[in-house]
Amino acid sequence: MTVRFGLLGAGRIGKVHARAVASNARARLAAVADAVEQAAKDISAAYGADMRTIEAIEKASDIDAVVVCTPTDTHADLIERFARAGKAVFCEKPIDLDVARVEKCLAVVADTGAPLMVGFNRRFDPHFRAVRKAIDDGAIGTVEMVTITSRDPGPPPLDYIARSGGIFRDMTIHDFDMARFLLGEEPVAVSAHASVLVDGKIGEAGDFDSASVILETASGRQCLISNSRRATYGYDQRIEVHGSRGMVAAENQRPVSIELASEAGYTRPPLHDFFMTRYIEAYANEIASFIEALATGTRPSPGGEDGLAALKLADAALRSVRTGMAVRLD
Repeated sequence: MTVRFGLLGAGRIGKVHARAVASNARARLAAVADAVEQAAKDISAAYGADMRTIEAIEKASDIDAVVVCTPTDTHADLIERFARAGKAVFCEKPIDLDVARVEKCLAVVADTGAPLMVGFNRRFDPHFRAVRKAIDDGAIGTVEMVTITSRDPGPPPLDYIARSGGIFRDMTIHDFDMARFLLGEEPVAVSAHASVLVDGKIGEAGDFDSASVILETASGRQCLISNSRRATYGYDQRIEVHGSRGMVAAENQRPVSIELASEAGYTRPPLHDFFMTRYIEAYANEIASFIEALATGTRPSPGGEDGLAALKLADAALRSVRTGMAVRLD
């Protein structure tokens, strides 16, 4: 089975997904649509995809699935349109910035029966999956505490900050999903603190650039998340899970994993510069999982409900910051 894909949105994340689709022998990137003609041309030239409008892709009989990489405020509408058109949908996170809108969208997906997968790519990183396997194998006993460090090398442009939905819905949402992936229980309480330490203009835009969050499950398991929009040393992505019998951790990754020793001491190459290179394998594995779900008729995972759960945690974190109190979800 070859899945014929239409790519909606040819920006930065669109390029990442175009490469992932094109690298899979069971997929073909058949079409690309973008309001910026040159962006679509670049992907068309690189992968041999037709340039079409979103409307043409929606009606096309030679398109089985779409990858939604358009601005966030278009995601829910596009999911509904293509679900009704009988296409499978892979959508970058988040589905929407509003919980009620996401719930309405998921109702349409349920009514149509369309396969939907949400792009929480970190679940598919081989290092993080190895952590999950160690948990599943019982290597560390019962999970007790999870620590997630996620720091970007620098803040995004201010115009992006203004439409991103804020640090919790844009950045921490990946960590909320990873916390759910590793804790083994749903968080029921959220306590968050956030401030502006990197760029005062981010604060003027109504957002934060530095945040710490503690999640707690009903049994008392905890997850500590540390976020910053500035890590001068590179893209900082680490996970540690402490259990009743031990600990398992995934360290930062580098383009080249070597260590050099000299009279100056021990040195290692710098970290990856951002997600486009750090998570190449994760993006490829993610698309492969989506294709496998379509081929076997199983439900893609993570799905819409996972996107909704992470968004609810993001909203709770923001409420916690604003009120100075822990917020319960149960």
